Amino acid sequence: AKVIDQTRCIGCHACSTACKSENDVPLSVHRTYVKNVDIGVFPTARRAFQVTRCNQCENPPCVTACPTSAMFQRKDGIVDFDKDWCIGCQACIAACPYDAIFINPEDHTAEKCNLCAHRLEVGLEPACVVVCPTQAILVGDMNDPASKVARIINQEVVAVRRPEKDTRPKLFYKGADQATLDPLAARRPKGGIFMWSEQAGRLEGKTITSGTGTSRTSTSTSTSTGTGADADSSSSTYSSGNVRTTSSAAAILSYDVPHNRPWDWRVSAYTWTKSIASGAYLCGVFATSAPFWESSAKWRLGVPVLAGFFLVLTGLLLIGDLKQPTRFYYLFLRPQWKSWLVRGGVLISAFGVVLAAHFAAGLLGNGEVAAWLAWLGVPLAFGTAVYTAYLFAQAKARDLWQNPMLPSHFAIQALLAGAAIWRIVGDRDWDSFVPLFSAIHLAMVFSEVSMTHGTAHARVAAREITHGEFKPYFLAAMSLSIVGLATPWLGAIGALCALLGLLAWEHAHVQAGQSVPLA
Repeated sequence: AKVIDQTRCIGCHACSTACKSENDVPLSVHRTYVKNVDIGVFPTARRAFQVTRCNQCENPPCVTACPTSAMFQRKDGIVDFDKDWCIGCQACIAACPYDAIFINPEDHTAEKCNLCAHRLEVGLEPACVVVCPTQAILVGDMNDPASKVARIINQEVVAVRRPEKDTRPKLFYKGADQATLDPLAARRPKGGIFMWSEQAGRLEGKTITSGTGTSRTSTSTSTSTGTGADADSSSSTYSSGNVRTTSSAAAILSYDVPHNRPWDWRVSAYTWTKSIASGAYLCGVFATSAPFWESSAKWRLGVPVLAGFFLVLTGLLLIGDLKQPTRFYYLFLRPQWKSWLVRGGVLISAFGVVLAAHFAAGLLGNGEVAAWLAWLGVPLAFGTAVYTAYLFAQAKARDLWQNPMLPSHFAIQALLAGAAIWRIVGDRDWDSFVPLFSAIHLAMVFSEVSMTHGTAHARVAAREITHGEFKPYFLAAMSLSIVGLATPWLGAIGALCALLGLLAWEHAHVQAGQSVPLA
């Protein structure tokens, strides 16, 4: 375990530079860094520090999410990584509630603090411990009652970050301020103007909404000056997880490192194409009257071609999103079966095999074989449609995605996408189904953004959809989906609007879920 004594930390950043030197960490990324928060107003302002790095969880979500075991937990409890097996999927980044993992810009693989395991193995302390001039960083064996780390943890008041995530972190803070532990407790400077730097990262300079639902955009003037909009705030209430805390003074984040969202537009697009592929197959099966083998060429060839086209697009988007796309097959060479990326990859691959067999049977004019294949195709298509909900749920860092209704919503989205795509290609039988599925989808979206969320992080993300950065996508999603209700009169145009509205919602939902600061 590691103990950070924030009562001793002077914010010198020696640990950050020593870590970079010891581990050859490139510029722009950090295994460890020091966050500064200015608290209070003149003449009682003060600066609080937080040394931030991997929390070495006892129950590490990054290990569960990693599809190739590139992120793994050693027997001594250290969470380490193997760059040779990393495919750059960034699932570990999405899963980490502490924003401690990054993609190395030089070798395009994931890395983080591993307690300088190579030094511990030869009896040396981590580089950050050695260089700390005030002995604010301690590493030791929690199970050794004689160690200083064990004495502090067992006998003194210490805190951990995000305990509600049930990761059981082994990074303990002594004397840390709540304004540094809770990423929503300190306001972020307007425009990304920090004490020593200007940041253009995608999470910087955004309006952050507190747990009370009040917009809290900060000014670029530090609270320590006693001027500006922040100076008149003397007490604010914030919510972190299930615990409500009160900050006794104004607080503004004065120094931080950039934090970018791991999953970009390609993940938003993949959830959309996947819905179309699975929905086109499901709707094609359900719309075909028995016996299957007496149906038209639409069943024998149209269904596998339409579903297969969008399934291929899905695979290309998934591979294109990897930082190591040439290693995508590692999913099958070294699968870590707890990861929903592995399970989803198997579902998509098996679904693709069924579609290919269906197409081959159709070319041979054997509709009966294609009909029997539906007994495999239907569950595989359904699994392809909904598995992303479980993949998102493994991203413990993102509270918006911890929604038990998400699998049902993905199923409805697949049926909506399938009905819409069939109507667009000219099948008028779906005129009445597109409005039905659109109405259910709209109801579920309204429930998602209007319901009372259990955590401040989920509320902030939901507000980013309706009132923040993703409001244009949300309005487009709602407007286009409403137009989709008129498909019986608008025909293919209404179905196209419903399909585009679904794409806009997917993008807003995926990106807003990653918009809340974690560190």
